[in-house]
Amino acid sequence: MVLKKYGQMNNKKIIIISIELVIALIFIIGADWAGENFQRFFSCYFADIALPFGFYLLLFLCEDICTVFKKWHVKASAIFILCALSETLQYFGIFALARVFDPIDYVMYAVGILLAILFDKTILKNIKI
Repeated sequence: MVLKKYGQMNNKKIIIISIELVIALIFIIGADWAGENFQRFFSCYFADIALPFGFYLLLFLCEDICTVFKKWHVKASAIFILCALSETLQYFGIFALARVFDPIDYVMYAVGILLAILFDKTILKNIKI
């Protein structure tokens, strides 16, 4: 039986879409239910970690169409460059993705990407299609 990979939904894609939906749900719900320290972290840095993580997973979904993204370091580099560009534009008063420049955001972008790479190499790698 031959199935064309473009028309089918494999287990990895289902997991990625589910994670993207959970991230969106967390953004919608917010952190009003949590303690003050978590609320501060959530409002300052959660998006800086979650967005690069989610972008990495979205590029994973595009690997069939754009094969350059099959390499993890290409995905990671592209996402970090775009996020860093957005943060640098904020420094100059041009708002993209957020409105406040914070140099720690660069570190948070790297953390989000590293978590995505770890997830890709440890969990997604072991999931059967």
